[in-house]
Amino acid sequence: MIMRPGQPLLLPANPVFIWGTLLAALLLNMLPLGRIAWMPDLLAIVLVFWSVHQPLRVGIIAAFIFGLAMDVHQTALLGQHALAYTALSYFAITVHRRLLWFSVPSQAVQVLPLFAAAHAIELGIRMLGGGIFPGPIAALAPVLEATLWPVVSVLLLAPQRRAHDPDENRPL
Repeated sequence: MIMRPGQPLLLPANPVFIWGTLLAALLLNMLPLGRIAWMPDLLAIVLVFWSVHQPLRVGIIAAFIFGLAMDVHQTALLGQHALAYTALSYFAITVHRRLLWFSVPSQAVQVLPLFAAAHAIELGIRMLGGGIFPGPIAALAPVLEATLWPVVSVLLLAPQRRAHDPDENRPL
């Protein structure tokens, strides 16, 4: 893969770390905070992150399974989160090569439509099932998720960063 100039080489991602962060995000989503319409979906952010950075390890099937777990936990229509997370993962994998060429703040702008589409899918299914419209405050959730993107990127890429090597003669 051709890398951007100035982009550091990363160590391979540990599969235990990947799945551990996904499970931690799932558990954070399951905290009993009540159903707040503007609350960012941490599992969606971590799913998109790993779908962009490790598309062969975290894909559509993992997104579907985590979506079903969220559906069961929130007693939502079965498949509401599963469909939204599956679409989110699919589109993240679709744009992952292009997305990695941008800086992290620019990536946040690029993933904002993905998060907005996932929330629109969830809202559409909820409304078809006879749910109550949460109001325009629900549009704040994708914006907060895109705002959290740089923080999540720094935290989840930290174990893969190489230590700075002061040797000027070695290219890597």
